[in-house]
Amino acid sequence: MFILLTYDVNVVSENGAKRLRKVAKVCESYGVRVQNSVFELCVDSAQLVMIKRRLSQTIDEKSDSIRLYILGKKGADKIEVLGKDVAINQEGTLIL
Repeated sequence: MFILLTYDVNVVSENGAKRLRKVAKVCESYGVRVQNSVFELCVDSAQLVMIKRRLSQTIDEKSDSIRLYILGKKGADKIEVLGKDVAINQEGTLIL
């Protein structure tokens, strides 16, 4: 399934910068950064469960926010990009 993931980590709070780096690393493990704090993911349901668990363990739920927009299997076909494009591998394994 195709997912757009966005996050906002409060870097002013204690350990905020460290949490920000950890959230980015988790996201980079499963998808492609298309903008600051925005990732496109192409994952199966088991991977989605893992991502959510890892991110929940990383963030401070009182000051940080993560949003997952689940766009389905054909969601990537409906994307329009103005300017520089970053391609995501929609078939098979993502290799970085």
